Amino acid sequence: MNERPTLPEELLLLALDPVRGKPLCRGRYLEYGLAGAVLAELELQGRITEEHGRVHVANPLDPPDPLLAVFLRSLPAPGKSRFHGGVSARRWVRHAGRQAEGLYLEALVQRGILRRETRRFLGLLPYHRHLPGPGGLSAHIREHFAAAGGAGFPDRRDRLLAAVAAAVELPSAVRQGDRRTRSAVRALARQEWPALAVHRNVRQDKSGQNGGGVSGGGGGDGD
Repeated sequence: MNERPTLPEELLLLALDPVRGKPLCRGRYLEYGLAGAVLAELELQGRITEEHGRVHVANPLDPPDPLLAVFLRSLPAPGKSRFHGGVSARRWVRHAGRQAEGLYLEALVQRGILRRETRRFLGLLPYHRHLPGPGGLSAHIREHFAAAGGAGFPDRRDRLLAAVAAAVELPSAVRQGDRRTRSAVRALARQEWPALAVHRNVRQDKSGQNGGGVSGGGGGDGD
C-alpha cells in the first residue's frame, strides 16, 4: 500500500488489538467512529462541508477510493434532495456506522492488510478475529499515531484521527501521555465536527436514550 490509508482505514487498524484481533473500544462506538472518519476524510478531500452540525456535499463526483464513493453517494447531492439544509452529521453517523465497519473490514482483508480468523464459540457459533497481515502497516500506524501525539498533533489529518479516536474512547488516544495531553486529546473530540458527531452518539448510548429509527437523510435538527 503505497499511499497513506484513508482516515477510516487508519482508525480501524489503530482500534484493533494486534494480538487478539478484537476492537480495543466498544464495538458500537467503533462503528460510529468509522462513519465519523469517513466524513473527516471526505472533508479533507474537499467533497463535503459542514455548517451548524449539518453536512453539505460540495463536490458530488466520485472520489478515487471506492468506499468513500459509496458513502459520498449516500449523502444528497446539491439541488437533488428536499434536505436543502444538509444532513445531520450525528444522525448520518448513527445510520452509516454498521455498514462502514463491515465494508472496511472486508476491504482490508481482501487487500491482505488484515488477516481474518474464524473461530467458534463453544464449538458452535462462528465469530471472526481480524489480525495484522504481512507488511506491518498496522504497527506503522500505531507508531505514527504515538509520534504525532508526542508532537501535539500539529497536522490536521492526524488531529482529526486523534479526535475521532478520542470520541470512541480508544485507549491509545485517551489514556496515553500526561494529564494535560490526555485532556487536550479529549477536547479534540468536541472541537472537530466529525468527532463531535461521533461523541454525541457515544454520549447518547451511555445515557440509555433510544436512537432507533434514524434515517441517513432525515432530521431537521442542527446537532
